[in-house]
Amino acid sequence: MKVAIIGGGVMGEAILGAALERGVFAPGDATVCELVAPRREVLHAEYGVQVTGDDAEAMSGADVVLLSVKPQDTASIEGNLRSEALLLSVMAGVRIATIRQIFRHERIVRVMPNTPVAAKAGMSVWTATPDVDESQRNLTRGLLAAIGREIYVADEAKVDMATAVSGSGPGYVFLFIEAMVEGAVAIGLPRAQAQEMVLQTFLGSALYAMESGRPPAELRGMVTSPGGTTAAGLLEMERGALRAAIIDGVEAAHQRAIELGGGA
Repeated sequence: MKVAIIGGGVMGEAILGAALERGVFAPGDATVCELVAPRREVLHAEYGVQVTGDDAEAMSGADVVLLSVKPQDTASIEGNLRSEALLLSVMAGVRIATIRQIFRHERIVRVMPNTPVAAKAGMSVWTATPDVDESQRNLTRGLLAAIGREIYVADEAKVDMATAVSGSGPGYVFLFIEAMVEGAVAIGLPRAQAQEMVLQTFLGSALYAMESGRPPAELRGMVTSPGGTTAAGLLEMERGALRAAIIDGVEAAHQRAIELGGGA
């Protein structure tokens, strides 16, 4: 299997590294197209893959082409795909119709990953055109499973929804982490200790929620004793309309995702 990765940035490298580690493909099967020469040298030295600054060279004869460039750079990519090749896009906001028009290709998978893929803890939501066969769908699942969890959705509109939730979600979480650290410092904790406490609390809470399978409201109730410290903290957050602000934020991000994709 010959793989071409167009764009050797954070996302492209994360997928490359995880795929090689999990044996999805071998270094000799991959070519990364990256315009920045020093970056090409780093990728070649680190992963042993072929590198080039020429899109067409990377895509020539490829079985899988991964588009991992900025959305505004999509139209500048030059190269021909084999009709049976899989074109897999991780570009935010670029819809299948646009990809199909630019590349005149039918076998397309659109993925919305998020930045934790760099730690192999990502959440990737994807959809595919009817022309993508079962073996290519299985390849997509294997590739995305190497960088975290994956969910297939039949309706492309749900990819825009995922953009607002799991795609933008790390930004919301980092803001909450930042605020909790500042709160801890404000009550007297050293910043290093505060950050360690907060990060482990987020990690542990997420793992516990996933393993328990219980609704978040139930889990919250389990740690909220009447008249206790958690109840006092949550009351102030509710007074500050934290819940409504988060809901509004997700809705705003979804609307922006629709706008960026050219939708109404």
